[in-house]
Amino acid sequence: MVSVGARAQLFQTRAEQAFLIDAGTGTVLFSMGADDPIPPASLAKLMTMEVVFNAVKAGRLSLDDTFFVSENAWRTGGAPSGTSTMFAELNSSIRLGDLIQGVIVQSANDGCIVIAEGMAGSEENFAELMTERARAIGLENSVFKNSTGLPAEGQVVTVRELTMLAQHIWRTYPQFYKYYSQPEFTWNKIRQTNRNPLLKMDIGADGMKTGYTEESGYAIVGSVERGDRRLFAALSGMTSERQRAEEARKLLDWGMRAFERRVIFEEGEVVGQARLYGGAKRNVALTTHGGVSIFLPITNRDRLIARIVYDGPVEAPVEEGKRVGALKVWIGDTLSQETPLYAAESVAAGPVHRRAMDAIEELLTGWLRS
Repeated sequence: MVSVGARAQLFQTRAEQAFLIDAGTGTVLFSMGADDPIPPASLAKLMTMEVVFNAVKAGRLSLDDTFFVSENAWRTGGAPSGTSTMFAELNSSIRLGDLIQGVIVQSANDGCIVIAEGMAGSEENFAELMTERARAIGLENSVFKNSTGLPAEGQVVTVRELTMLAQHIWRTYPQFYKYYSQPEFTWNKIRQTNRNPLLKMDIGADGMKTGYTEESGYAIVGSVERGDRRLFAALSGMTSERQRAEEARKLLDWGMRAFERRVIFEEGEVVGQARLYGGAKRNVALTTHGGVSIFLPITNRDRLIARIVYDGPVEAPVEEGKRVGALKVWIGDTLSQETPLYAAESVAAGPVHRRAMDAIEELLTGWLRS
């Protein structure tokens, strides 16, 4: 299920960009400036970790592998840099499992660079891997120039894609996602605490990451789980750490309280029909893979509109299970959810006279769709 919509008028935030989605149904609960290109700051480290997690999952790396701390990593991201660091010692070797926790819990820039150089030879090469992986998991607009998120020309993300990335990490790497809720990490006798302010609030938060640049302000990606619901949010453009924490808390808490789930179609239920060209039947029944649910606002509820969208008429023969189009759901004038539709049955090609009649009809009416 792919969500492509927005719903900004039910909630107000001081963030300049914000995106909120229900992970279970894919319903977009809030969107504002979701596709604006912004510098990622330390939120780029989510993509850094995705590259690492993918390599470990594929067996190319082990958590017990060690990585060398170069002078570049030490100066650019270590103690001399004055940035977020796990205080890696020059010319030492560090276990990958410790580097991962240092990057996630402490936002360690030296840890990122050590990993980047160890995996790809240079940070530039690793950044290319980051962008390649971004495309592979469906992030079409994000571009990475380094592993840390430190300012770099051409390095951009969007809050929509940051939310997509967060969901991807949660679904694909559950064994690593737990680190994002780790309150502290002690390494080399240095104790450092998690910088995510949501973890200290009683709202069900269990991740993910904060970031800051002078250009785009304070940013955060967060996740909340309550009962059988999970929300992911990304916000950017706040003016202070306090405002970042408060705006993220308000948005996630509102997303949990202000909506109720409604089943639109049960599993196996026919959603509608698509017009066939040259088929033994005039139409083919359509269904989804699984039911369709959406979260509707409890107050200020607008009318719900569901439409079947496809390029048609669909040419016969059609096999059961073939993807035909999509079910698009609007809340008011806002596209909030999009779900693929598949043929619920097989329909053979019709006799010659049927195809001739359909050809004439298409000739007469096809211009209406052009």
